[in-house]
Amino acid sequence: MLRHNPSCLIGVDGGGTSCRIALLKGDERTELHVASANVHSDPDGAVATLRAGLHEAARLAGLEGDGLERACGVLGLAGVTGPRVAAAIAARLPLGRAKVVEDCVPAVVGALGDGDGAVAGLGTGSFFARQAGGAVDLRGGWGFVLGDEASGAWLGRGLLARVLHVEDGLVPATALSRATRDGYDGGPEGILAFVAGARPADYAALAPRVVAAARDGDAAGLFLMRAGAAHVQAALEALGWRPPDPLCLTGGLAPHYVPYLPAPTAAAIVPAKATALDGALRMAARLADGAAA
Repeated sequence: MLRHNPSCLIGVDGGGTSCRIALLKGDERTELHVASANVHSDPDGAVATLRAGLHEAARLAGLEGDGLERACGVLGLAGVTGPRVAAAIAARLPLGRAKVVEDCVPAVVGALGDGDGAVAGLGTGSFFARQAGGAVDLRGGWGFVLGDEASGAWLGRGLLARVLHVEDGLVPATALSRATRDGYDGGPEGILAFVAGARPADYAALAPRVVAAARDGDAAGLFLMRAGAAHVQAALEALGWRPPDPLCLTGGLAPHYVPYLPAPTAAAIVPAKATALDGALRMAARLADGAAA
């Protein structure tokens, strides 16, 4: 096992859609994109993608011989459900020292650096985290089927459910629900055909409609955005976060939720200091120094 003088530091931001690898050798940083690396839905495919990507990064960086075997890396990967999964994946990588964590952890470290605060990741999926004294506490991140509240996929699913509630006479129709219904041949029948094969990203593609409709005062859009914002607030409070501690909102939906958050929460929002890939490299440096990553 690598203990001193790593040949380089490696950080990986591995989401379910794509994966970014950064190799830092001295002051030279090499980056590349590879395919997705979800270790829950396709562990063997994820490992194959990561191994090929790491070797390619080493080649591009001019790393010689056993360079990867002397490297130290932290990989934030989608689908890490616990320590056993993380350790099993790390053992299959060609690195002298590797630590595998949930993909949201480097995002938190990148956004906050060494400082305390909270992060709400609001993209296709969602997660909520608080960093205090260098330790990261997480909420959510359970995936689309059982979680991902306030995410793009969650908004899209909620919109389709709202259309069906209109069909059942539970809620009144709005411009958003009517336009959405009209977009599926046969209304409910078309919606059910869509969901039979839809992925989270397919649901998330509907989120901009919700955002725009809420901005225009549509009752269905407002209901969904307010419900998402309420979950964001509840998750932050469950983490023990309170304003005016710093709060970073990341992901494509982040700015759209700000108007629906309580004023003290919105006032505490600060820009992220760096990216998830930067966070993974920061964690790799800690790991190489013998500190907790």
